[in-house]
Amino acid sequence: MSSPRVAVVGGGISGLAAAYRLRTLLGPAAEIVLIEGSRRLGGALRTVELGGVALDVGAEAFLLRRLEAHALVEELGLGGQLTHPTPVAPTVRAGGRTLPLPTRTVLGLPGAAADVAGLLSAQGVARLAAEPTVPLRWDPGQDAAVGMLLRERAGDELVDRLVDPLLGGVYAGRADALGLRATLPAVAAALDQGAGSLLAAADAVLPSRQPAGGGRPTPVFGTLRGGLSVLVDALVAAGAVHPRLGLPVRALARTPHGWRLELGSHRLGPGRPERLDADAVVLAVPAPALRRLLADPLPGASAAAGRVEVASCAVVGLALPLSAAQALPAASGVLVASSESLSVKAFTFSGRKWAHARSEQMLLVRASLGRHGEARVLHRDDAELLEAVRADLAALTGITARPVDSVVARWGGGLPQYAPGHLDAVAALERHVAASAGLALAGAILHGVGLPACIATADAAARRIAGYLTGLNAPAAARGGTMGS
Repeated sequence: MSSPRVAVVGGGISGLAAAYRLRTLLGPAAEIVLIEGSRRLGGALRTVELGGVALDVGAEAFLLRRLEAHALVEELGLGGQLTHPTPVAPTVRAGGRTLPLPTRTVLGLPGAAADVAGLLSAQGVARLAAEPTVPLRWDPGQDAAVGMLLRERAGDELVDRLVDPLLGGVYAGRADALGLRATLPAVAAALDQGAGSLLAAADAVLPSRQPAGGGRPTPVFGTLRGGLSVLVDALVAAGAVHPRLGLPVRALARTPHGWRLELGSHRLGPGRPERLDADAVVLAVPAPALRRLLADPLPGASAAAGRVEVASCAVVGLALPLSAAQALPAASGVLVASSESLSVKAFTFSGRKWAHARSEQMLLVRASLGRHGEARVLHRDDAELLEAVRADLAALTGITARPVDSVVARWGGGLPQYAPGHLDAVAALERHVAASAGLALAGAILHGVGLPACIATADAAARRIAGYLTGLNAPAAARGGTMGS
């Protein structure tokens, strides 16, 4: 065991970060095999060149108030490429109007009705303002669907016009199907601690209305000049992994000395699959693949993973003639309420939002499409999606110019839906895996869908595996015998 072999299944940010961290913990002698079923690494991180400018057509930024992504960027020597959005503010399209996106909310839930008054009707404001007077039945530890709870207590307008577009942007889901405890954990914690209403819970966790000491507020998001594929390339290089691309994992089994993976697509026929033996395995794959791979070795874990549904989405990038910028609103983008009868759920005016995405020749715009339960939107071919996006852009901004260049990126089934009870499902999943030596999980299914959360799970998985392998390398007397499964 002086040179252990670790298989990392999944080449998205979680798998790449886990492989890199394993390298730093295990040293150059360890063999780290990264297995990815598709033909490219990066998962939801993908940067393309559109009109001569780098554009991310998957995830485009990461939260800075969580430190994991920023710290990894610095550790990899990429700190000089870190950049933040311009001061241009976003908007939201709801009720037939495009208005500034309220800033003092927790994913759309305000601390006071006045904070979202411009977005709601007078009746909607009055209903929301009365929410603190409605008796709250809340038991510490309980969960509920965000949208359903808000509709019951404060009416439909806040959900339809603000909360649903914001949650849809993060999770590609519906507010009525997403759980409060997993998506707004600080609000749930405030309720557990005795907040008497949803508005009071939000107000308890929101920052003060005036930044301490005044001045420009601290940036919330960051990204890398050149796109987030820069992070992918840096992880691959620093991790010195052995990537195996286009090779899905068909099965996972426990062996007396570790784990055996069967590689190869079932579509290739019933021929004998390739087998890979490893001392330890990190699984960094979406919920459906996790359910399938754990079905034989850990049926309880497989059942828990099966409780997590997934959504698909698409991103369409447009390079428009620079003349189109004259008609573009003075905003970084627009979120679109699902009640607006448009195909898109958001536009990002990339040339306005990011200084590094500006060009003297053209204007970059990206559109996001697809929510859980909206498969019909994505059933269109690329040309139809492009035309739908152009029609929506014209409806929202009046821009009808034909793109100089365009790209369609589809993300199928990789976005976990954090339904009520999601944390219980994850706890059961992790409990079963914790009892199986040499196996660890990472990814968006666990504790958050953003880059920092995924990197945190990757780091924890790598440390679990490194600790296990270090224990195997220790003298038997020192480690108290062998580890069981």
